[in-house]
Amino acid sequence: MTATGPPRVNCIKCRFYYVTWDIKHPHGCRRMNFKSREIPSQVVRKSSPGMDCLLFEPKPDRNTL
Repeated sequence: MTATGPPRVNCIKCRFYYVTWDIKHPHGCRRMNFKSREIPSQVVRKSSPGMDCLLFEPKPDRNTL
């Protein structure tokens, strides 16, 4: 069975995602102001089941600069 819902959020393509220097918490979200061991969208999905991150904004296209 395949899901026909919207695609899941990919934090790596979000403008607010960043990689931290903290070994225990290597992933961060500037918009929600937190760091975690997991990708931020997974943390959001666990804290509010069935909902993806509503603050996702795609990174600007590098080719248009």
